[in-house]
Amino acid sequence: MELRDSASNAPVVVYGATGHTGRFIVAELLRRGRTPVLCGRDVVRLAQMAREHPGLVCHVAAIDDAAALDIALQGASAVINAAGPFLDTAGPLLDAALRNGVHYFDTSAEQGAAAYVFEQDARAREAGIVAMPSVAFYGAFADLLATAAMDDWEQADAIDIAVGLDSWHPTRGTRITGERNRAVRWIVEDGELRPLPDPAPTRAWDYPAPLGMQDAVMLTLSEIVVIARHLHASNVRSYMNLAPLRDLRDPSTPEPVASDELGRSSQRYVLDVCVYRNGYLRRAIAEGRDIYAVTAPLIMEAVERVLAGRVERPGAWAAGEAFDAAMFLAAVAGEHFDLTLQREDEERLTETSAV
Repeated sequence: MELRDSASNAPVVVYGATGHTGRFIVAELLRRGRTPVLCGRDVVRLAQMAREHPGLVCHVAAIDDAAALDIALQGASAVINAAGPFLDTAGPLLDAALRNGVHYFDTSAEQGAAAYVFEQDARAREAGIVAMPSVAFYGAFADLLATAAMDDWEQADAIDIAVGLDSWHPTRGTRITGERNRAVRWIVEDGELRPLPDPAPTRAWDYPAPLGMQDAVMLTLSEIVVIARHLHASNVRSYMNLAPLRDLRDPSTPEPVASDELGRSSQRYVLDVCVYRNGYLRRAIAEGRDIYAVTAPLIMEAVERVLAGRVERPGAWAAGEAFDAAMFLAAVAGEHFDLTLQREDEERLTETSAV
């Protein structure tokens, strides 16, 4: 099947538009001159958001109301699912996208939800649409960095990912997903998806300044499934420093508070990806502000490229698989995060930066 033609200026439906991440995505759509359609389950919050954005179309649709979802997606070019838990929402919303010939994207950090979308590859091909899960800070960001770091290496011995946060004020959606998602987490070991060891291993990680050396624990999210989709590595593991996990586990930690004109919190992050082969290291580092806010430019860059026909075929795709990862990151870096690529080949270290 060929990629289904879609009007490049047709509206983009944002399911979960009233949520914390959804609001960033709506703002990014408007900034890019796109027309968002506000969609979700809470009629009161949708009505309030519609008042904030006069002229935007608004649809109330429960996730189990197929007819309402179909009405919301009619005439759209794409739907962005920003409403978790994605174990509940990914299936019904992807089904609606398939029925209506609308490209599907989501922001899931849940491994099971990402795996489900990839399992629908044949259905997406038949419908002529692109289905791309986990286009967010957790998931596609690490995938794009790992893919850019690997570059011309066809195989790697290991990919290690380290998330470093100076704090984590979780949204209500993050807390609900954490309570709902009790599935076994996976890592890649000997080239296969295997359960995360219990207890999860810990190690020290030397993050770029100002975080520096910190204790970290193996904590795997959707990036493992997304990377395993297309990169050939014997082992893939991801870690997070301990301080933000203490914030996350403390029920008294408040939700994020805007601290600039873009609505971003003051949270700082570093995403450090190391790719190893035959004793050599290639490294990609992204540093920026607010893990929820950066999801919006990442997912919108993917949407723009799909609507421009810059994918080979319809089907389920990982972002690093679908696009030139280095070019994708360079297009978003600078305004939204700092990017550094390091390469150690044949005892020679080279470094390039996009600021």
